[in-house]
Amino acid sequence: MDRLAKNINPFTDFGFKKIFGEEPNKDILLHFINSMLKDDVGIITDLEYSKNEHLGPSEWDRSVVFDIFCKTENGDRVIIEMQKFFQTHFKERSLYYSSFAIQEQAVKGKWDFSLCPVYCISLLDFVLKNDAINPNNYLHKIKLINTETGRIFNDKLNFVFVEIPNFRKKLSELETESDKWMYLLTKLEFLERLPMELQSKIFKKVMGIAELVKLQKTDRQAYEESLKKHRDLKNVLDTQERLGFERGLERGLERGLERGLEMGVEKAVINFFKTGIDIEIISTATELSKDEILKILGKEGLI
Repeated sequence: MDRLAKNINPFTDFGFKKIFGEEPNKDILLHFINSMLKDDVGIITDLEYSKNEHLGPSEWDRSVVFDIFCKTENGDRVIIEMQKFFQTHFKERSLYYSSFAIQEQAVKGKWDFSLCPVYCISLLDFVLKNDAINPNNYLHKIKLINTETGRIFNDKLNFVFVEIPNFRKKLSELETESDKWMYLLTKLEFLERLPMELQSKIFKKVMGIAELVKLQKTDRQAYEESLKKHRDLKNVLDTQERLGFERGLERGLERGLERGLEMGVEKAVINFFKTGIDIEIISTATELSKDEILKILGKEGLI
């Protein structure tokens, strides 16, 4: 029998924004950021939410929307995002997004290029495939270093990658605040009460916000829609794995078989559509536009 959810799923868009993205819950966001960054920057005592949509300098540039974008009392920029599924060029995507937090610091007129640091915290619902990181850890901090000395060359661009599937610690193994946060987030949906190890003011507040029975009717409807989208994305991932789509893409990239890649993507689009997955979700998973997807489906006579 399926377990009955007690709280909102924090990895849905609604759940993530409800817990971390609202002004009354700024203390929660501050605690979470400190758990990830205090070893690097010390304790952050205050922050302010910033507009989370950033446009490129011209109409030809892509629009970038962060899940949460905020500034600390020292002017440091912090980007927090949820990434639900693997993307082939995820590292490049992170670089691209973080560049907007650097560019927006430019001032008109004479500018000496003095920058405040940018920290990009990515919660990943997948495992990074990179030989440069330790596969046994869930938390990875990436900086610009001098490869000869191993020292930090520039501290203005920083990445924190949190691999959710790699967090497997039990209550007795929790050592840091980031450990406690990850335990809470991964267990929250079905958690009936806080264990002794998580008895703190902040975590109690999270539990209070997350209780399904306390949601207003409009919020409950918004959450149900967000949860459906989240489950559809999970369905996409399961379908990809079943079809070996991701492995096929990797082999195609290694061999440089451009047409083979195109055929692999087209096959994935067709199979996703046949399993009842929404076109918007297919677009997100394959990184194709809706028009491109409709063209593929039309060629197959599916629409």
